[in-house]
Amino acid sequence: MTHARRSGDNPSVPTRRRLHILVVGASAPSHMYPHLAVVRELVDRGHRVSYAVSGHLASLVDPTGADVVACTSTLPGAPGAPTRFDDDDPVAGMRIFLDEAIHVLPQLCGTFATDRPDLVLYDIGGMAGPVAAELWGVPAAQLSPSEVAWDGYYEDMAAILDPLMGSPSGVDYRQTFEQWLASAGTTLTVEDITGVPRRCLVLIPQIMQRHADRVSDRYRFVGPCLDPRREDPGDWTPPPGDGPLALLALGTAYTDRADIYRAAIDGLDGAGWRLTMAIGTTLSADELGPVPDWVQVRSSVPQPAVLARADAFISHAGMGSCSEALWFGVPIIALPQAVDQPANADRLEEIGVGRHLRQDQPEPAELGRAVLDVASAPAIRRRLDAVRAELRRQGGPTRAADAVEDVAADRW
Repeated sequence: MTHARRSGDNPSVPTRRRLHILVVGASAPSHMYPHLAVVRELVDRGHRVSYAVSGHLASLVDPTGADVVACTSTLPGAPGAPTRFDDDDPVAGMRIFLDEAIHVLPQLCGTFATDRPDLVLYDIGGMAGPVAAELWGVPAAQLSPSEVAWDGYYEDMAAILDPLMGSPSGVDYRQTFEQWLASAGTTLTVEDITGVPRRCLVLIPQIMQRHADRVSDRYRFVGPCLDPRREDPGDWTPPPGDGPLALLALGTAYTDRADIYRAAIDGLDGAGWRLTMAIGTTLSADELGPVPDWVQVRSSVPQPAVLARADAFISHAGMGSCSEALWFGVPIIALPQAVDQPANADRLEEIGVGRHLRQDQPEPAELGRAVLDVASAPAIRRRLDAVRAELRRQGGPTRAADAVEDVAADRW
């Protein structure tokens, strides 16, 4: 691991106990964006924040003012790491984060052996964080960018979880996890890390949480924590024209969907709309066929900046994208690809802010009609306006930083 700059030297903040806070992120942008504004708020309050992440993502953390502690990573996208995991293995999406924790823990222990933090914040995918905190004898709090477990969650989900964890790969996952914890010298169990945490800051709109009335007070819903600087469009400008604007973005891991991009183009053809598409790096625009001038194709876009201008959002329904769309009051057409996205898509439809298209390969006419329907429905607009207003009252980064200081003061 290597250090970058020092944080926490802001003379304009009120006097308070200056903490050294270690953030153990998962080295994936979708896990980082939801809490970067919290990091910035903690730095602005005068705290020293060390942020451990793969060096290739340091530029995402730099603007927060935190000390970037560059580590090597095994997650897809990191230098030298596999580009993706085995889609045929039902536990592969969990195993990559366990492998990452096993890889990162020695780096944390070495870097902070003589510079221990006062507390540890860790992403749900940063599982080395709670282990390091327990070894150092300091408190920890989880940062969740997704739905959390409610009372009775494991009983409710047994029909899905039991076959998964009882499969050969599931059994191997648990055995590897237990062996790692034993070798690390921690008293924590697998359930301590993957189950209900001691404390957790939930960085999603509470309305997106199923059974929110059954969530314990171990969880604090602080709401979306969007960094206003991510609304800077940079070099992005919308496609030419003055028609309504749709954004199509399927996150960073599931972008190899030329069929969906083509369906959106064909489905909106002649409707008077403009379309911006973020197609990732595995496809080129040439692979999509003819692209009219009202369609913009880029490998990536500044998503919050585009959503601030958009009239509809065709999305994979990752929780980060859902939160950003609700923050800006943009109706969502959900095309879930994996993991928690089908449940998120169902929830969007249930609360009346979008449409869940359940076909893996939607017909162009169906996709185009869904865009027009959600953008013109008065009931969806009223619901979005109400949700947006509520989210902007929740406090976000300020409320989250208050909770972190409560942990340090043993108030939570």
